[in-house]
Order: sequence, then structure tokens, then C-alpha cells
Amino acid sequence: MTRLGVVERTTGDRSASAHRSPGRAEAPVSGLKSRIDSLVQAATPGQSGFRLLLSGQDAFNARAEAIAQATESLDLQYYITHDGISTRLLLGELLQAANRGVRIRLLLDDFASDARDHRILLSAAHPNIEMKVFNPPNKGRKRATTRPLGRLLELPHQHRRMHNKLLLADRNLVVMGGRNLGDEYYDADPERNFVDIDLLCVGPVASDFSTSFEAYWQHSLAVPIDQSLRKSIKRFGRKHQPRPLAQEIDDACNKDPDQCALLTAYRRTPQLGTWLDQLVWATGTALWDPPGKLATASVPDEGQMMTAPLLPVAQGVRRELMLVSAYFVPTWAGLAYLSDCADRGVSVRVLTNSLEATDVPLVHGGYQPYRTALLNAGVRLFEMRKKPATHSRYRLADTPVSLHSKAAVFDNRQVFIGPLNLDPRSVLWNSEVGVLVDSPTLANAVRQLLAEGQSGAVSYEVEVDCSTRSAGLVWNYEDDQGRALKHKREPANPWRRFNAWLARLLRVEPFL
Repeated sequence: MTRLGVVERTTGDRSASAHRSPGRAEAPVSGLKSRIDSLVQAATPGQSGFRLLLSGQDAFNARAEAIAQATESLDLQYYITHDGISTRLLLGELLQAANRGVRIRLLLDDFASDARDHRILLSAAHPNIEMKVFNPPNKGRKRATTRPLGRLLELPHQHRRMHNKLLLADRNLVVMGGRNLGDEYYDADPERNFVDIDLLCVGPVASDFSTSFEAYWQHSLAVPIDQSLRKSIKRFGRKHQPRPLAQEIDDACNKDPDQCALLTAYRRTPQLGTWLDQLVWATGTALWDPPGKLATASVPDEGQMMTAPLLPVAQGVRRELMLVSAYFVPTWAGLAYLSDCADRGVSVRVLTNSLEATDVPLVHGGYQPYRTALLNAGVRLFEMRKKPATHSRYRLADTPVSLHSKAAVFDNRQVFIGPLNLDPRSVLWNSEVGVLVDSPTLANAVRQLLAEGQSGAVSYEVEVDCSTRSAGLVWNYEDDQGRALKHKREPANPWRRFNAWLARLLRVEPFL
């Protein structure tokens, strides 16, 4: 393994009741670890197995079943944790695993999760559960009233965040990709749901990600949660014992029994075993930023960033480049690269959020200045709509959607999946993780997904309107009847337009 956290494997490609109380410790329904070991032994040496997890339901099921069937260890690393029925159910499964003796380690970014949710803290009170927060402020962390001031005093360092998202079971299975912990990531939020891509991985690449987790867990920036609280975990746990997690889960399921039934369907009809039979076996290269990236005082050296091994792949593209990034701020260097690709005859298509759909309008303001130049260079731009047409599978009932996916497909052969956005924040300031897979089978599946996301039923295609003297932009799309329509003004409400304008005015692009 290099300083970049890169491990490359050999080449090749082949296809292959409502809820339980967290108080009961039940044995796993099958020998997950032994089965995966058998699959790996039967595969070509060094190859890993992969399966896409596209729907929020599948992504949740994979995490819940992996936790429920773990026998030795569970390591979780996440940027955001939000309270909700999905998070409570996963915590319930974690407590079940802890009760049957599984060693559990939970590593959360301090800024986005902030360890505020008492259910997480109660879980940390279990003797088989260890919890750390990454990169907390050195001052004021123990009090909610002083914590913002502490972050402000350490602003040059505090804007660097651990953006990694991993769940590892028994060190030989990993679920990774763009999803955090929260209802909006698992089609369980009535207000907004994210369209995302996760990947189930087994075999050597999962072991490599376990190495990356260990590097973060042992780093000096990973601080035991007990050191960041006014009261110890044990005292906190005793105080909240009158309302255990089992009751919290009951309350959530009673409030929304239909959603609870959907999320717990894996207990009635497990799918993980079937997915293991559907794995695509191929070369996998695990990539991650060294945790010390967040401790540097300036822009890190390019050779120490996770993106370094991706550069030769990106520069070697010859026919087609397909990119999806929830937050897309290409910078002038990115504009030059994409323009050069188009000049060489490479078909370049980028899918990102529209201003009306994004959850961070400020970032969209950092993207807007590059649109016309990209279009004039021959790059095609697609922006996901807030409410896709009814005949699209991206339409989740009447719930607004927002793109949260991050992936790249190179010449329909290699595919990169992870939480890495194509913006300065992800590349320079955050720590990231991802996997590069050399598999035409997997690449084509992601390519087809992105092609559907670029359709007029799902997204606007932005074009330069050459019919007017001003040569402004237009947003082309389809309505529910499949009729071609266009907007001559960017679709969004005034507040979102203001936020995007403010980002351009303040020139905050380097921090986006």
C-alpha cells in the first residue's frame, strides 16, 4: 500500500415481523463470513466481487443485513448522521450485534454529525461499542453553547472534514458510496430524497478498506467521544435509561407503520444472500486520502491526494467520459481538461443538480460561471430536476428529489464510485474514499443508469440558445406526456437564485 492508500488487484471480469427489540441478542441467520470466504477462494486470485446498490431500499437492506449477520466485527465511518426511522433501526441492529459479542467501532465526522443525538450516545455506552469523532475543535467542544465559537476560532482547520462513508462487516464485506445515515438517503423522507449510488464489495478490496478505516481510527484526529462530552458515556446512559432505544424504534414505527414495514422487509425476505450470487468479479483498486490530509496547514501535495491515481485513467480516456456529481465546480483546470477531451473527439457528458433541486444553492453558484464555456467547448450538461416526470423511475411518489450521486465512467470500461464530488472541497479540503473497478460489465450498468438520468424526463439539458442575439442558456426537458419543452430562465425560486448570486459575488468557489 502506498501513502495514497491505494491497493490494486489483478485484472479480469466475470458476472456471476415489523421490528425486533434491540434488547434481544440473536445469532446471525447464516454464516456470512464463511460464505464470502468461499466465494473469494473460488474467484480468480486477487479479484473482488461487486454489486451496485441503486435504490434507497436496497442500500438500507445491505447495511441492515450486513450488521445482522456479522459475527466478529463491524466498523462504520460516516460524515453525517441524522435522526430518523432508518437510523434508529440501524442502531437497533448494531445493539443486537453488540449484545451477541460483535466488536463495533463507530467513527463519525465531528462537524456534520456532532454527536448530538442521544441514541448514538446511548449506543456508545455499550461495552462492545467504541465511538470516536474525527477532527473535533480543540476548544469549546463539550458545550453546545461554546462549540460554534470553538469552530470559529479554528476556522482554517475546521473547514476540513472527514467525508468518508463506509460500513465494514467482518473485514470482508463493505458497503460504500455516497450515502450517509439519515432517512433522506433511503427513500424514507417525506420532504426530500437523494438519488445516490452505493456499491457492495467483498473480498480483497473490502480488506483494503478495512486497512483505511484502521488508519483513520488510530489517527490522532480521531478522539474518543467520552473526551468530548461534559458527562461520561456511562452517566449519560444512566440518565436516559427510562427511554431506551427499543421505545424510540416503537415510536417511529407507530408514527409511520408503512415506512417501517418497508424498511424492515429484509427480515421477512433477506436479499443479501441473493446479491452475493449476483456479484461481478473484477479488478478493484481501493483509494483513500491519508487521514493526515486534514491536519495539513495548506493545500496538500497532489501526490498525497486520493485523486492522483485517477489522473492517468482520466487522461487516457479516448471515446467517452460520463460524470455524475451532486456538487459540480470544475474550476478552470477542470474546464481545460474537459475542453481538451471534447477537442479530441471524446463524448463528454456531465450530470449534476439543477438549481431548483440542489440542497446547497451556494455550490450551484460556483458552477454557473463555467456553463457557457463548457457548452461552447462541446461538453453536454444535464441538471437533474426537482420532480422528474411520472414515467421515470427516478420519480419517488410526490417527494422532491435531489441528486447525491458521485461516479465516473471511462470509455465504458472503468468506473469510479465513492463520495468524491467534483469540486475543490472534496479534492483539496475533505478526506475521501472510493473504488476504481476495471469491469465493462459494471461500467456499462453505471453508464446506463447515468444515460437514464440524462433523459428529458429526469433532467434538463442545458444548451446555448443561438436563436437570440444574447445567446443565453435554455433548459430543455419533457413533461409527463413526453412532450419536448424548454425554460428560457433557470428554473428555481427567488431565494435559490439569490444564494447562487451571493456565491458568485463573494467568490467562495475555493471553499465549495
